[in-house]
Amino acid sequence: MQSLKELYKIGMGPSSSHTMGPRKAADAFNRTYPTAESFRAVLYGSLAATGKGHLTDFAIKEAFYPKPVTIEWEYDTFLPKHPNAMRFEALDKAGHVMGAQVAYSIGGGDIRTDEAFGQEINNIYPHKSMAEILQYTSDKRMLLWEYVEEFEGADIWKYLGTIWKTMQTTMNRGLEKRGVLPGSLNLERKARRYLYKAENSPQYLRRMNNLFSYALACSEENAAGGVVVTAPTCGSCGVVPAVCRLIQEIYEFEDTTILHALATASLFGNMAKTNASISGAEVGCQGEVGVACAMAAAAVCQLEGGDNRRIAYAAEMGLEHHLGLTCDPVDGLVQIPCIERNALAASRALDCATYALMSDGDNRVSYDDVLATMMQTGLDMNKDYRETARGGLARFFKEKVLRLKKGGNK
Repeated sequence: MQSLKELYKIGMGPSSSHTMGPRKAADAFNRTYPTAESFRAVLYGSLAATGKGHLTDFAIKEAFYPKPVTIEWEYDTFLPKHPNAMRFEALDKAGHVMGAQVAYSIGGGDIRTDEAFGQEINNIYPHKSMAEILQYTSDKRMLLWEYVEEFEGADIWKYLGTIWKTMQTTMNRGLEKRGVLPGSLNLERKARRYLYKAENSPQYLRRMNNLFSYALACSEENAAGGVVVTAPTCGSCGVVPAVCRLIQEIYEFEDTTILHALATASLFGNMAKTNASISGAEVGCQGEVGVACAMAAAAVCQLEGGDNRRIAYAAEMGLEHHLGLTCDPVDGLVQIPCIERNALAASRALDCATYALMSDGDNRVSYDDVLATMMQTGLDMNKDYRETARGGLARFFKEKVLRLKKGGNK
């Protein structure tokens, strides 16, 4: 596995795979051809299908600015290595191609070129499964966050300090804002309203409404193109911060304790990224919100005193009970159902942690098992349900709008 710095990234929403990744790839290609007069970008598959709603074209134009770039959309063409594919061409004054490159946005803001696809890059952890990590930490009587420190080095806490600070800033910014999110849906922001209701609710409801408001705040900021932390993606950025903030408020933990929880959560996100996928275009939303729930469940379980086995059990449940979740963004926007899914996944993470804490930590299905299942489920899933906005809620919402425009009432 790579460093957790490749999992927790700070960047602009609304999508790590459709906004952050293409911007990164375009920046690199621009630097490779500094004498080019103009550029052409061809977007394939999922990048084309939901690119406009995810601001892919805006991100690419920003990367090449002030030089002109022509963007072409190949909605029905899927390259074999990954659904999120793009091709860049550098053009001279006469419009001749000086050079070209195919790149893939594989999730979480990561990019692979044709040449580098499938290669192991900067792996710092020696173990290749959660079972190996659990055995290693058991043999050395080590906590999971201590395992992270052993291979990342002590400087990782400074990085995680920046990550936690950014998560809190995003939440606070989202809680202060009102109004309507950008895009065709005219979706109203709800985080501030939920926070207000929390302040006037009984204790149990107050905690749940606080949790919902924190998750909504992050997700709404992401939908508006604000600065967020991928955890593991932009589309699932609200789950981990929400549960960590709620638990910190309940128990009055110091930030150091939260950083330890973020480190532990990163192991489960990193393992999913390495052995399966966190790309909605490749495996559906189970790889985004499902993995985020697993990470958050692990964090909460540790914060509430769980040992390594129970932490792994909580993470396994968090992902297991999101298996088969489709990625069907309405109108190609990271809003419906994405924003609500963050709030409900945060709630489920608490449930998984509680369930695991009440157990003896012994479960028949391991985290490695559920990762393999998630990956196969994603590959078996019809591509219309993998971030194309052609199936599921996206399809039926579109059909409903068309019926209403024609005067229908069903």
